[in-house]
Amino acid sequence: MSDVRLTGPLQRLIEELRRLPGVGPRSAERIAFHLLKTGRDEALMLASTISDIKEKVRPCARCFNLAEAELCHICSDPRRNQSQVVVVEQPKDLINLEATGLIAGVYHVLMGHISPLEGIEPAHLTIDALVDRVRAGGIDEIVLATNPTLEGDATALHITSVLHETGVPVTRLARGLAPGSSIEYANRAMLEEAFRGRRKY
Repeated sequence: MSDVRLTGPLQRLIEELRRLPGVGPRSAERIAFHLLKTGRDEALMLASTISDIKEKVRPCARCFNLAEAELCHICSDPRRNQSQVVVVEQPKDLINLEATGLIAGVYHVLMGHISPLEGIEPAHLTIDALVDRVRAGGIDEIVLATNPTLEGDATALHITSVLHETGVPVTRLARGLAPGSSIEYANRAMLEEAFRGRRKY
């Protein structure tokens, strides 16, 4: 029996899909064949949307959240409490915390966590920009909302040490979040308990 291999654009699409997190060879094939048989307009709409996020979505100039303008919708909202800054690892963590409706302050997105094993050092994150924000004044509290993992704890400890000289109080989400878990997978009740029970760090 001959060995049938896919070639051309379809094979390239499968290979690109396999690069996505959580997409294995079988899933990549299913998605590719689905796109092949779907209507032209629907497929081109997906392609256009992917192009749009690469062209139009960028980091907020102040907090590094996802934005389509210089400042994200949270930083530019005059109703937000600019004196309370909640520090998260990724934009998806911000989205989950924001969905609780508990936070009246603003955010700072680190774009990762310290992980020497992965080659991620403090300089690779937006920690320097956070320190600059604090030194500029007007901030009364930093709330560390890094994940309760070894990396999240190490990141929180480092931030606490570099902010110590500023005199601005630093708190941390309480352990309503189980050690080793991620904010991404926490429900509203867990996040509410963690936020309300934050403590000085």
